[in-house]
Amino acid sequence: MALIINHNMNAMVATRNLDTAYDSLSKATNRLSSGLRINTAADDAAGLAIRELMRSDISTLNQGVRNANDAISMLQTADGALQVTDEKLIRMKELAEQAATGTYNSTQRLIIDSEYQAMASEITRIASATDFNGIYLLNGNLSSPVHNGNIMNPTGKLKIHFGVGNSSSSDYYYIQIGDATASALGVGMGAAGVAGRSISTQNLAQLALNQIQNAIVSKDKIRAALGALENRLSNTITNLQIQSQNLQAAESQISDVDVATEMTEFVRSQILTQAATAMLTQANSLPKMALQLIQGG
Repeated sequence: MALIINHNMNAMVATRNLDTAYDSLSKATNRLSSGLRINTAADDAAGLAIRELMRSDISTLNQGVRNANDAISMLQTADGALQVTDEKLIRMKELAEQAATGTYNSTQRLIIDSEYQAMASEITRIASATDFNGIYLLNGNLSSPVHNGNIMNPTGKLKIHFGVGNSSSSDYYYIQIGDATASALGVGMGAAGVAGRSISTQNLAQLALNQIQNAIVSKDKIRAALGALENRLSNTITNLQIQSQNLQAAESQISDVDVATEMTEFVRSQILTQAATAMLTQANSLPKMALQLIQGG
């Protein structure tokens, strides 16, 4: 190569090599400092798209776990209230048994019936007052088999959503809770039939025994349904957590940096950068040789 002064080709080559090595060093530094192999779309456009889709599914699944846990808390609230209702029904049956015997007169039966009606009123109050986050659970609002979610306050059975999509077979299911008011159970003055309305006479007290038994069975069916749903939600949570963990592992394989590999690249780029810098210094000094020839001449 001729000794020239207008263009320093050696310096230009060293500069290009320095830029390349420095870019690699910058990428390695960025990846090691962030812990991510993909920091921009330029690093891996397809990998970035896959990673972001996985991240959205992971976040959605984790929210689904929280949704299911909230539903379990709601079911436990309803079951706790029904446990108190159970105590009231047992007391009502005890009172009916007391009024059914012939050793009490009419005045005494009316006194017994007053407590009976008080228990029925308390059952209705419990059903009307039991709510979870403003959603009333036992007053019949959730007993309808038809769900309407097209209004601000959905009606009918409750939809619990936990999946990443909107498929009825995999992403949500419904919770339906029966009416647990005294009238729905068929006891107290609000009952539809004669049986269970009152124990003010011996005959009514005898009829009430069977009706209260039916009420206890109806209440137990509601509690059994709540228990089955709670177990189902627990299994759903386990499955969602496994899905989230597996997706997190897959996302990590795509996105996270391999520190050992990247550190090797970092050291390599660092050495190349230092070497290119040193050679650029030498290349910049080569034109001085021409100046020495000129001065010497």
